[in-house]
Amino acid sequence: MTYKEANNISIKDYLNSFGIQPVTEKGSYGMYRSPLREDNTPSFKVDYNANLWCDYGTGEGGTLIDFVMKQHGCNAYGAICRLEQGNTASFSFHGKDLPERDMKRQAASPIEIHRIQPLQNPALMRYLQERGISPGTAAPYVQEMYYRIGGKPFFALAFRNDSGGYELRNPRFKGSTSKDITHIRQQGEPRDTCFVFEGFLDFLSFLTIRQQKSPDMPCTDWQDYVILNSTANTDKALYPLADYGHIHCMLDNDEAGRKAVEAIRQEYKWRVRDASHLYSGHNDLNDYLRSLKVKQSQDLTVTDKPKPEQDNRQNPGEKRKRGLRM
Repeated sequence: MTYKEANNISIKDYLNSFGIQPVTEKGSYGMYRSPLREDNTPSFKVDYNANLWCDYGTGEGGTLIDFVMKQHGCNAYGAICRLEQGNTASFSFHGKDLPERDMKRQAASPIEIHRIQPLQNPALMRYLQERGISPGTAAPYVQEMYYRIGGKPFFALAFRNDSGGYELRNPRFKGSTSKDITHIRQQGEPRDTCFVFEGFLDFLSFLTIRQQKSPDMPCTDWQDYVILNSTANTDKALYPLADYGHIHCMLDNDEAGRKAVEAIRQEYKWRVRDASHLYSGHNDLNDYLRSLKVKQSQDLTVTDKPKPEQDNRQNPGEKRKRGLRM
């Protein structure tokens, strides 16, 4: 949804979706009790023709986006995201039709799904292992899909998103049936912390690192997760992230990743932590995980003479190295 499209949504219909009705109507406008504050008399005016609002009690007013920004304490991007995530089918566009290009639906996906099943294909499990990820770690989150493109059969890892589509990965293909974020919520009490990843292989890499470093208590269920599945989906993540007091971003160490972190930080300020420094020098979290695997392999090929016992003692004041905690 564009900025213009969001402001074309009828303010009257938007308020009505929350059960907010005018106290009086004068044809071209309605007077409401202000939904932004305690208001014993109707001092909130909505001009139906201009599609603008004015709160006479505070002197504030503006467009629908201005109202949503005041209502939720967010910026314009967050307001548009909330309008887009809401039931916009119940809103009307104020006397204006959408441009023809926006009315056209996206072309149907060229991917023809044949079947989806639990992870068991040896080739796909080997692909995960080559990326440093245990199939057992991936299995609760990833399935395998058999599909056709142009009549030719293929198979790939399939990671479901919030729209019911799938991110697809195999050694020679990176694609999707449709694009959206994946929001993973833990059972039980709502979590105050959410970790944000760019792709699902980075998310699985994080789980793998936690389990390797702390097998007895990996703490992987102490927080929720949002996987963008593309930095182009950053705006879609803003609305679900509003519920968290702590947001840890583990995005790629590139320009797109930095811009995505900045967009999230612009919305949620001090609640956001950029954790990419934990794998600095690497493109992403999976690249970091694979480097650990290579180092471990190299260590196994080195044979050293046993060192004297005193050489194994920790020097005074020397801190013990800690595993990756994110």
